[in-house]
Amino acid sequence: MKHRILVLGAGYAGAIAAGRLAKRLHRDDVEITVINADPDFVERVRMHQLAAGQDLARRPLREVFSGSGVQVRTARVTAVDVERRTVDLADTHGAETLTYDNLVYALGSIAADNGVPGVAEYAHGLAGKQAALRLRARLQELTPGAKVLVAGGGLTAIEAATEIAEARPDLAVEVAARGGVGDWLSDRARRHLHGAFDRLGITVHENTEITAVTADGVDLHGGGRITAEVTVWTAGFTVHPLAAATTLAVSETGRIVVDATMRSVSHPEVYAVGDAAYAKGVGGAPLRMSCATASPMAWQAADALAARLTGREVPETTIGYVTQCISLGRRDGIIQRVTPADEPTSTVVTGRIAARIKEFVCAGAGWSIAHPTVLLPSRRRHLVVPARQPIVLAPSIASRMMSA
Repeated sequence: MKHRILVLGAGYAGAIAAGRLAKRLHRDDVEITVINADPDFVERVRMHQLAAGQDLARRPLREVFSGSGVQVRTARVTAVDVERRTVDLADTHGAETLTYDNLVYALGSIAADNGVPGVAEYAHGLAGKQAALRLRARLQELTPGAKVLVAGGGLTAIEAATEIAEARPDLAVEVAARGGVGDWLSDRARRHLHGAFDRLGITVHENTEITAVTADGVDLHGGGRITAEVTVWTAGFTVHPLAAATTLAVSETGRIVVDATMRSVSHPEVYAVGDAAYAKGVGGAPLRMSCATASPMAWQAADALAARLTGREVPETTIGYVTQCISLGRRDGIIQRVTPADEPTSTVVTGRIAARIKEFVCAGAGWSIAHPTVLLPSRRRHLVVPARQPIVLAPSIASRMMSA
């Protein structure tokens, strides 16, 4: 019987981890299965482009992993039992339970309403493809002069507001942030950002706390109000609640606590990567949720797991940052150089060159999904792990086997 590895989620982290494991391990020894709710790889860093009306090329996961030995299951993960080592799935054919020897948890994050009433009912999000498509359809319905309010002051808010304003100059685009917009950037980068807002006609409301979202705008702390035909909610992300429902050690925010090799500190057969993992980077601060974090976390987890299975030395590297890349529409951008601890430096690239660099980075991230084995040796290695320990089957599996 082959060693079974399940990878939950096929975003940047999950897809790269699965492909890298397939390159590291001999397919005669392992069975790697990727489980993802969408049949396509979704370029999450481009959801603001999709919402603004741009068409993105499809990347079916079965084509991405064709010839690699990785199996793809299009299904929704409904439960994980890390004691029995089982994962419950649901798809168009019904429910099923799979067992694993190793689990790579990469279910990512979803939009967080932060307890603000009306977000689910009235706001549009950008956390996934379907949400971006719904926003796209709504924006296409708007007539000239209609107002679009983007709630949030982070990277997603900045990129969404500038993308929409550039694609639809006939709309009035505004941004409302609880703190400052882009206030973590260097002075030069902030000046360029606000210059871009001015150029695109974007109105910015800083230090503005939203207390409720309604059908025609938002209510503010202190009794004020901003009206809008469409509210786009980008004020934070939270992880999928599945991990917190297990016996895995998780952080206060529900992220799986892992060591430097992305291995669960409570269940050594489980690895977590991407937004779902709580890992510390250079300086000891938790790594932030981002594509820039997801890729190196996937490399780290795949290489560590493969090394442990094949009896090689386990690599351990502290993950650090290099830049923050921000698009301001299709023809402008900011490349902010940061320290490995993610603190801004005085080095900044702006304008068209920055936009080209950002596009190169996004294209490279997408390319790495189909080519997760760059710089890896071509020879796969056989497993040298001890014989598999017995796995306790979930009741649904045991009952089916007994009745067979």
